Amino acid sequence: MYLTQSLHRAVQLHPDRVASRFGHRTQTFREMAQRVARLAGALQRLGLQPGDRVGMLALNSDRYLEYLMAVPWAGGVLNPCNVRWSVAENRYALEDSGTRILLVDEGFKEAAAALMTDGALLREVVYVGEGDVPSGMHGYEALLAAAEPVPDQLRRGDELAGIFYTGGTTGFPKGVMLSHNNLVSSGLQARAEGLATPGGSYLHVAPMFHLADIGLAQAHWIEGNTHVVLPAFHPEQVLDCIERDRVTHVLLVPTMIQMLVDHPAASAGTRDLGSLQQVVYGASPISEAVLRRAFAVLPGVRFAQAYGMTELSPVATVLSSFHHSEEGQKLGKLRSAGRASYCCEVRVVDESDHEVPRGTVGEVVVRGPVVMQGYWKQPRQTEAAIRDGWMHTGDGGYMDADGFVFIVDRMKDMIISGGENVFSIEVENALAKHPAVAACAVIGVPSEQWGEAVHAVVVLKAGQAASAEALQAHAKGLIAGYKCPRSVEFRESLPLSGAGKVLKARLREPFWQGRGRQVA
Repeated sequence: MYLTQSLHRAVQLHPDRVASRFGHRTQTFREMAQRVARLAGALQRLGLQPGDRVGMLALNSDRYLEYLMAVPWAGGVLNPCNVRWSVAENRYALEDSGTRILLVDEGFKEAAAALMTDGALLREVVYVGEGDVPSGMHGYEALLAAAEPVPDQLRRGDELAGIFYTGGTTGFPKGVMLSHNNLVSSGLQARAEGLATPGGSYLHVAPMFHLADIGLAQAHWIEGNTHVVLPAFHPEQVLDCIERDRVTHVLLVPTMIQMLVDHPAASAGTRDLGSLQQVVYGASPISEAVLRRAFAVLPGVRFAQAYGMTELSPVATVLSSFHHSEEGQKLGKLRSAGRASYCCEVRVVDESDHEVPRGTVGEVVVRGPVVMQGYWKQPRQTEAAIRDGWMHTGDGGYMDADGFVFIVDRMKDMIISGGENVFSIEVENALAKHPAVAACAVIGVPSEQWGEAVHAVVVLKAGQAASAEALQAHAKGLIAGYKCPRSVEFRESLPLSGAGKVLKARLREPFWQGRGRQVA
């Protein structure tokens, strides 16, 4: 299996079907394949060797689609960069992965300049924006015009397709290594679940660097569907796009669904959204109240939930559209994460990796062709995460008699806010660098808007003073804004166990009292 196969197939079966729509630009699959072959040739002229990593730091665009196909076509490995990360975080990911070529758009040209410092591995930057090409960078269209198309290098199977960086339990991002088999298997199972249908059009509005979008898009690549692209999420622009471009499928994280259905333009019922067939949601849990508002605003639209993680390419379980229907809701599965998808086995195990009885809480583990190859240059973390072929998710849950998985807690120290993973230690490391901080602990607390919000409990050094606003500003200089504390609480001391470990369960308890689980 190989990522570019779906593009070859689309050119063979329907070369003149629209492949992408972005702003005023539209191209067919025939035209896209020609541009992909030229971009692959351009990357090789810039020095790309087989297996080299190529990064992209940009908002969504049709050129992002070309990048996702051209890099493997050229023989390279994808490294999509997180547009919400700080320059320091992306520098770490680029240098850790050995990325030498980076594509950037208008919004990140200054960040790219900061990344091209003396001694940095990064050597070539390609500007994919619409403005004047910055000094020291290559213009995207000029590169394509000067390049010759090259044959597809056909990286395939267990060869590395991409390195996708996610937050790290050690305070540093981890590079998740996914193969061509991983990603295509994920796309095939999403297609088998009915998350893509023939003749559809898929709206890219979730960030395209995110595995949630890349994974679901695979199903639409395989189906040969049209890709409609918006640079970023804005509720009214999404409504405009669905109406104008007759979008049939979209992936939204719960915070996006909430903002969309609560927008006056949606709730007024004056928009023609009749083309929309399905909304897939995931990346974080959704409140039942928001979900029911979405059912009311989008009647007749099928909803489906996908649960997983980057390390699973990314889907492990799916809660089908039927279980969101009026009839299906009577079965009481709406709060579950669904059942094992077609390419996955799912179990709930104890600390010795023995499967626990149905209804008993343990750790959710997953096995199948979607399980990552490992963490880039992190053999110990890989061994800890994958044992006997089973990926240990770090999520606590139980499985009912019908095989539905219910997530009830998070066994690893992670917060999911607005669909993004935030590892507490990353935030704690940033806060600890403030001269007034003696100790701190970071937890997730309930949030109606974000699902979970980052909350910091801080102990100041004797004789030192710092406000919540000062600590938040300090953190924003070191880590991405979404990781920074939304609230800060000051205490004289932190609760400790006999072994000196911070008792975070005790810190979380007052915020989660009266709720059925310890995660949103």
